[in-house]
Amino acid sequence: MSTPARVVVLPEKEGPLEIREVNLPDPEPTQVVVRQFASGICHSQLHQIRHPRTRPALLGHESTGIVLKKGSAVTHVDEGDTVLITWVPRDAEHIKDAPQPVRLELPGGGAATHNVFTWADNTVADHQFVVKADDDIAKDVTAIVGCAIMTGAGAVLNTADVQEGESVAVFGVGGVGLSAICGARMRRANPIIAVDVDDEKLEFAKRFGATHGVNASEGDPVEQIHAMVDHPNYLAVGGAPVTGVDYAFDCIGLKTTMQQIMPACRPGHFGARRGGTAVLVGIPSTTVELNASAMVHHEKQFRGSMGGSCCPERDFPMFLDWHARGELDLEALVTERYRIDDINEATTALSEGKIAGRSILVFDD
Repeated sequence: MSTPARVVVLPEKEGPLEIREVNLPDPEPTQVVVRQFASGICHSQLHQIRHPRTRPALLGHESTGIVLKKGSAVTHVDEGDTVLITWVPRDAEHIKDAPQPVRLELPGGGAATHNVFTWADNTVADHQFVVKADDDIAKDVTAIVGCAIMTGAGAVLNTADVQEGESVAVFGVGGVGLSAICGARMRRANPIIAVDVDDEKLEFAKRFGATHGVNASEGDPVEQIHAMVDHPNYLAVGGAPVTGVDYAFDCIGLKTTMQQIMPACRPGHFGARRGGTAVLVGIPSTTVELNASAMVHHEKQFRGSMGGSCCPERDFPMFLDWHARGELDLEALVTERYRIDDINEATTALSEGKIAGRSILVFDD
């Protein structure tokens, strides 16, 4: 028997997002049908909304819900289980079968095919994108674990593997950037420098572990970072003093910030130590030019991080444990809540930079 759902649809032609009532088919052998409690509203969805398209699209890729139905080949969850939905396969190293995309026929014409869509009160996804969680977790704010927390904190823990006492700068302190700051705090990095153009956001970042703030609209942020962080026990080539952070994370993906994170890192000294590492976390919409000479001479690295290099089945329990222990304040990080009928208001607020942390869609229980 099909499952009724209210789903946000990005129409084929320009225009506002639409709410359509659909019937989700019974799950295929490797699929799971989930009734959702809440879904994150991720900035990357704005790229989809703004990008030209030739067919309708479904949106959203992080949520918390409960299993309504499961396919015959699904063994890691049962009906009634609390789960998180994400866009990264839950255990890519050990699950070798390719995820099966979901094709959904839409009323009014057209069809959409996606791995996951979470801007809906009920959804269906391949089992690889469904992660079992304890039943006693918060059912609303944990929705952002499946992207924001995973992407930001994961970049610090997994991609960069920041260690205690190492210095970190995070460019862009929205939901992903704040998650990166929290990850740096959990690794006992010091200092942890938040970089943004909004003083209120910089102050807000201190609640999650930032020790310093740099307003990029009030001077060159690279120069400000080098003025803050020195390494008195290091010497660069020619005996020059060493300044700059060990790791700089770009959680925005703009051309400007992509070109700032590597210069913000400290230089290395060949034969003695490597230079700092710049990590691109935000999804870029442009190309970027890097100073290859400085990269070579100072032995710096520029790395990409996709989904925080996370394995959801390994990492999600850790993030949920942080929240349970009060180390990850998801209630503070979720700064706005919307109903599904207000989705256009929600995406407009996100586009205009009015969301301090992360916003979520909350569905009726």
